[in-house]
Amino acid sequence: MIRFLTVLTALAVSTLAMTGFAAHAQTAQPRIASHCIALAQSAPGLTYLHHASETDNFRAPLPEFDVRIHYLSHASFLIQSPGGASAVTDYTGYIGNVDFLPDVVTMNHAHDTHWTAFPDPAIPHVLKGWGESFGAGIDHNLMVKDMKVRNVSTDIRSHSGVEPEGNSIFVFEAAGLCIGHLGHLHHEPDAAQYAALGRMDVVMAPVDGGMTLDLDTMTKVLKRLRASVVIPMHWFGRYTLDRFLADMSDQFAIERTGKHSLQLSLRDLPKTPTVVVLEPRHIEEYE
Repeated sequence: MIRFLTVLTALAVSTLAMTGFAAHAQTAQPRIASHCIALAQSAPGLTYLHHASETDNFRAPLPEFDVRIHYLSHASFLIQSPGGASAVTDYTGYIGNVDFLPDVVTMNHAHDTHWTAFPDPAIPHVLKGWGESFGAGIDHNLMVKDMKVRNVSTDIRSHSGVEPEGNSIFVFEAAGLCIGHLGHLHHEPDAAQYAALGRMDVVMAPVDGGMTLDLDTMTKVLKRLRASVVIPMHWFGRYTLDRFLADMSDQFAIERTGKHSLQLSLRDLPKTPTVVVLEPRHIEEYE
């Protein structure tokens, strides 16, 4: 009898231990799966129609499946989801004369036009695109409201030659869309980095032709990514922008909207991959 009771006691303790472990596992934050990677091979035949926003009012509510992208300046964009999430890319500390704090800001440290050492401490998530030590890289994967934010590290030129994993391509997933910001990209992604990006519906691409990638390589990257919408950024004059548009025009339609923002959904992407030229402008309160 004593032996039987001892066995029962051991089983009870084991059961409690396993229950406790299971409870702990349930409370741990799981790594959030990316639908952009999961669907990378399953959506090449979809056809949609793109439309631009009729207003630059960043406070206007969004329909359930729409995302708004506002070109602020240089490499900074405000991305807003239908669930109220907001992110600013390559954040410099200023988006305009508005009382507004984004949920997420991302930064790359190539130049001070891509980051700030003094982000507002009230911003919930400040994501650096580089690691705490030289060449360490960094890994982001978080869910903010209805927007997933993750990164793919790439190398960047530095004072010593190359800083491994010193730049991040940030990917924003919202309303079924996969939106990539190439940051201060200095080389073509390798096979593993292309795979980590997954399907891209919208890509913001630096097209200065020198401080980042040369234009020939940049157009090669974009033609491989084959995003439905490409938004040029990081251009310093119309000559470079026009050359980029000419290089892309054999495979992409060109749309010069004259607007500062666009609003799109997965259902409204263009049937033909399209370069959409937005004009940069900080947000102003009267909007």
